[in-house]
Amino acid sequence: MVQSYLKHGPTQAFGLICSVSSNSLYDGKLAYVPALEDVLVWDMKKGHMLAMWHETGHRAEVTCIQRSPQQNMFAVGYADGSVRLWDSNLGSVRATFNGHRKAVMALAFDTQGVRLASGSQDTDLIVWDLVADVGLYRLRGHRDQITTIRFLSPSDLPSTSTGSSNGFLISTSKDTLLKLWDLSTQHCVQTVVAHRSEVWSMDLSPKHNFIFTGSGEGDLKAWKIDYDAVAAGLTATGSGEISKVIQAVATLPLSSRHRVSQVLFHDSQPYVAVQSHDRSIEIFRIRTEDEARKKQARRRKRAKEKEGKSKPKEKELVDIEDNDEMGAGEIGLVDLFTPYLVIRASGKVRSFDFGTKDVTGHKARVEILLALASNALEVYDIPPPQKSKDQIPEASRVYSLDIPGHRTDVRTLCLSSDDQLLASASNGTLKLWNVKTTACVRTMDCGYAVCSTFLPGDRHLAVGTKSGDILIYDLASSALVDTIKAHSSTVWSIHLRPDEKALASGSADKEVKFWEFEHDATPEDESHPKKSLTLVHTRTLKMSDDVLSLRYSPNGKLLAVSLLDSTVKIFYQDTLKFFLSLYGHKLPVLAMDISDDSKIIVTCSSDKNVKIWGLDFGDCHKSIFAHEDSVTQVLFEKNSHYFWTVGKDKVLKYWDGDKSVHHGNFVVTGSHDKSIRIWEKLDEPLFLEEERERELEHLYENDLAETLNQPDGMIGQGNHTDGEPSAEVTAVTKQTMETLMAGERIIEALDLADNERAAFRDFEDQKARVGTLEAVGLQPPPRNPILAGLDLDPDGYVLRVVEKIPRTALYDALLVLPFGKVLSLMQYLDMWAKKGRNIVLVSYITFFLLKTHHHQIVANRIMRTTLIPMRIHLRNALKREKDTVGYNLAALQYIRRKSEAEKTALFFEKEDFDESKVREMIAEGKKRKRVSIKA
Repeated sequence: MVQSYLKHGPTQAFGLICSVSSNSLYDGKLAYVPALEDVLVWDMKKGHMLAMWHETGHRAEVTCIQRSPQQNMFAVGYADGSVRLWDSNLGSVRATFNGHRKAVMALAFDTQGVRLASGSQDTDLIVWDLVADVGLYRLRGHRDQITTIRFLSPSDLPSTSTGSSNGFLISTSKDTLLKLWDLSTQHCVQTVVAHRSEVWSMDLSPKHNFIFTGSGEGDLKAWKIDYDAVAAGLTATGSGEISKVIQAVATLPLSSRHRVSQVLFHDSQPYVAVQSHDRSIEIFRIRTEDEARKKQARRRKRAKEKEGKSKPKEKELVDIEDNDEMGAGEIGLVDLFTPYLVIRASGKVRSFDFGTKDVTGHKARVEILLALASNALEVYDIPPPQKSKDQIPEASRVYSLDIPGHRTDVRTLCLSSDDQLLASASNGTLKLWNVKTTACVRTMDCGYAVCSTFLPGDRHLAVGTKSGDILIYDLASSALVDTIKAHSSTVWSIHLRPDEKALASGSADKEVKFWEFEHDATPEDESHPKKSLTLVHTRTLKMSDDVLSLRYSPNGKLLAVSLLDSTVKIFYQDTLKFFLSLYGHKLPVLAMDISDDSKIIVTCSSDKNVKIWGLDFGDCHKSIFAHEDSVTQVLFEKNSHYFWTVGKDKVLKYWDGDKSVHHGNFVVTGSHDKSIRIWEKLDEPLFLEEERERELEHLYENDLAETLNQPDGMIGQGNHTDGEPSAEVTAVTKQTMETLMAGERIIEALDLADNERAAFRDFEDQKARVGTLEAVGLQPPPRNPILAGLDLDPDGYVLRVVEKIPRTALYDALLVLPFGKVLSLMQYLDMWAKKGRNIVLVSYITFFLLKTHHHQIVANRIMRTTLIPMRIHLRNALKREKDTVGYNLAALQYIRRKSEAEKTALFFEKEDFDESKVREMIAEGKKRKRVSIKA
């Protein structure tokens, strides 16, 4: 009989406030932050998590988040190269785009929110059409990871412009280049060597007249956009050089010379923020033109005063006056941007964002969100500028969110006896979690925690620290009730004896110490109550090397001690007499566990191996190469020989020590990324053979998709197999298993429909050949059961299959079709156009197929009989659609005119008003901003 197991599935990770894989966004109230593969929405004022954007089955980390001008839409880039559009109101994915081969590192929306640009580690830029849900084109030219992208919208161009109508795209990369792309010609029109090292950050000023770029060497450069050159297009100057759109202006001085990892302008207020240090954000204030001229005047005045004191030579005086007169006309960039204040965070800053809430009111407040690498969020208030020079502006922290997670790696986990509470500890904090709700119920300060265990009754917790102390916490009062100087070095392991009357601790000071519990019954009314629970030292067992782990056997007879010399010593628990020595590991044993029947012990080591030993003779039953890196923890399931292992290779594995029954319900893991996960047992059975077959199929499918997505060589590398240079602009295609399966579904539907039509065509031919009397007696062929069940004709069934394919995957699915199936599909397109079915989809597919297979279709004479009627039918259908749209537009314009007339009559019907004044007041009413108020 085949052995079956039960699958385990992960719940959402908890203990995370924000992860370091992506940037964060802030709108003045809500923070949108990455949390591994999810996006969390936090209310910063209340400190509550409002939503978690999680897609079932998707495991890739979030690498980039960008908000659309349509405020409820967010684009999220992932490490697998996919981009998902999330609707914040519904908390669901609206569309998924697959085009990149590596992680998406930069995203940008245009001003209307109808186009999205994405940049990746694969050096490609892709522009997506969000209305049609398709990739428009892929721009290639960078030779390293894309770091930032910004749209330069056509609304900024003069009305007489002969330049691009689709706008421009500005991109920066780690290849030190800043590129300007014309989106109408889909080519790069200017390349600037912006810095001597990687360009890590870039932003456009709100008026789109300046570009700021930051490099890995700490340089912050400003560039000016020449709109005259943009309007004129690519024209040559008198010397023969092409006029440049982006021109260097100045380099702004920063307080530190670290990597400029982010530059950000405020949308409406005169501030720009720069991060060039791990723990601080530098805020620059943008002066108005009048302030800059006053500053220049003061500088000239001071210079003249100095000249008068030092009495310089007459020639120097003339030079200085000339320079002053020249400088008085133009305002330098350094005069416009002045250092305002520095925000110093409590930890390393991963990203920041200005609150985009409207701050144009009487009391203007500018808030900035800092997402810290230590799993915390902070919001600072930037004060408005003061008139008096004595008051130095300082940013004040208004909100801080750090309770629901650890600042550093989770080092130890332990569950209460009833599995209701989970304790996790790191360097500095100890937290208690409700396992069912995953809510943090207690937070306590502690030292550098290394190991922990619940004490009998689950009211107290013992924590072993790096300094050698054992800390006893009372969970009800969240208080540290006792600190025991147990060892002179790190306490690596503590374990409760099965009879729950004693505790053993092992340390790097080569000692195992045994402790008994002592309860103090103390009256509650005393002013200084005694400790309710403490540990009393009873015995010490000295070892030959550092103790890394120790375990009691569940029957209470044996004690296993793992040493730094890669051996495990087993002693009798009562007499501490030596019993067995287990040797075989090449590196130290980091953890071990003994089964509930006390028959086998499993050990895991830094040598990546797991060994199963018998406790009767100390023989090694099995040695398993378990992980790709050190195995850090191993634990048996209750009442079974099934065990779990985790390692530094980020993998959790489930093993069968032999064939037996198991009763565990879930397993908890803690990680270096500060997250905690619970893996729950599912009702779905798991068969090893089926799992192996599924893994092999998955490998084959991935290899197939990678073969179809062979990357072209980057521009300028010269490693092209066919001898032709790679194109700067290409189509957006990426075959995934979803697109391949969708293509196969279309092929199957076409085969089924073609066979059905052929059978009925043969039947009609047979009826035509025989006489009238015989034709009456002929039976029609049986309908296909699928078509009969759905009650569809063949072309309706094909349309149903095509309509179910997501628009984002449709073009890639059509590329899977062989040319014979394309010809078959064209016939169905003609039928759909004739019947007026889903004309928008029919048009999309028709134009795509004609563009993709143009040469073959032109060369195929048989296609003429299909294309000519299709042109007529499609033209008529599109004319009907156009008439419908025109009719609806006329109706909407009529409703708008009627509404304006009613407004005029209702609100402005007075004797002293003339029509022109009324029109002006209506126009003013239109200019008012409409704000969407969330419940």
